[in-house]
Amino acid sequence: MASSPVPRTSPSGLSRPEIGDVVVDWYATAARDLPWRRPGVDAWAVLVSEVMLQQTPVARVEPVWRAWLERWPTPADLAEATPAEVIRAWGKLGYPRRALRLREAAVAVVERHGGVVPAEVAALEALPGVGTYTARAVACFGYGQAHPVVDTNVRRVVARVLHGRAEAGTARAADLDDVLALTPTDPDRAVRFSVAAMELGALVCVAGTPRCGVCPVRDLCAWRLAGSPPDDGPPRRVQKFAGTDRQVRGRLLDVLRAAHHPVEAAGLDAVWDDAVQRSRCLDSLLTDGLVEQTADGLFTLPGS
Repeated sequence: MASSPVPRTSPSGLSRPEIGDVVVDWYATAARDLPWRRPGVDAWAVLVSEVMLQQTPVARVEPVWRAWLERWPTPADLAEATPAEVIRAWGKLGYPRRALRLREAAVAVVERHGGVVPAEVAALEALPGVGTYTARAVACFGYGQAHPVVDTNVRRVVARVLHGRAEAGTARAADLDDVLALTPTDPDRAVRFSVAAMELGALVCVAGTPRCGVCPVRDLCAWRLAGSPPDDGPPRRVQKFAGTDRQVRGRLLDVLRAAHHPVEAAGLDAVWDDAVQRSRCLDSLLTDGLVEQTADGLFTLPGS
């Protein structure tokens, strides 16, 4: 069933786009100085940042992003790199399949678009590893197009400001309509609202214990006006890392990144005592294309 249209006015009496304008004005003085947001940063640099930032803190991404673009300033440069070089440069950002997908996207940009990152959302979505969120982010932040960009932080802001809920819950198709309802009508401010809402969710309207006292829309927020009711959804699962397959995979890759030659199985055995888990993780790395096995049974990064 289609979702009902979001009303254009809020409990405060302001129109929804006017609330968006308040957020944009706040962002003008409160935004972090992140290098991928600075004037003159091209769509390729934005794409690299968005892929790296997936499930990864800004502080870990920034130095790797700088080094990456110094080494591969264009898609064509990255397209010529080997998978092994890309995996090594990715380092310990986590989820290293993203590195391979970014290289594949660079190859596709060269082959399909003459080496220039496309500006159209549909063309961006057709690139390997680029989903709807990343495509909209590149079109918006890289090309100045007024596309709503909906990440976890934005969804939480919308849930509180519009719907009076403490947390956003499961992603819904209606999330896009909700963001559009808050977006200012001026095209330039609409572009800035996308990043401003993300920043508000990252710095102020955070999960768990939001900083409502410094929020620019604290007197316009349906959640605060309702008395800040607690979240009534299922408890959020805390993701652990220690002892998981992710940790084991990371340790196996650490050995191969540091090695200058193919590694014997014994060199990998030493990093984890549980032989069953270690074997499972090594098999998954081989399946994902992050590790290759040579004809004589040694292990190496792909394309070494």
